[in-house]
Amino acid sequence: MRIDKFLWSIRFYKTRSIAAEEIKKNRVSIGTSAVKSSKEVKEGDTIKIRKNQIDYKIKVIQIPKSRIGAKLVPLHIQDVTDKEQYELLKLRKMSQDYYRNKGEGRPTKKDRRDMDDYVGNDIDADFTDWDDFFGETGGDAEDED
Repeated sequence: MRIDKFLWSIRFYKTRSIAAEEIKKNRVSIGTSAVKSSKEVKEGDTIKIRKNQIDYKIKVIQIPKSRIGAKLVPLHIQDVTDKEQYELLKLRKMSQDYYRNKGEGRPTKKDRRDMDDYVGNDIDADFTDWDDFFGETGGDAEDED
């Protein structure tokens, strides 16, 4: 089976074309050499994949006939990725939480609705006369001719 089809069939990539693109970018290798999409995968091969800034290593146990369900993936591959790589991924996910803590930055739509409910008044209902709202007294600007 071709390596792009294999990576798609074991659900490592969502589509076969994405798998082929990643292979073109030299993010997939078997052993120490980078591969092309047409490279045949054999049982016992160790595939190295760079995805999400993590270096995954998988060992091929069995070649599936076609795309398989997520529960059947462990029957076809063995994950031999270093534990440090998963720790790195965990740290990156935790570091992304700093982006916006609750209560900081611009309010979301839900926050705005909650604030409007708390205040209890609707701005449009209070200001029906726009001249009074903008503080214009003494007539219209058109009457000054």
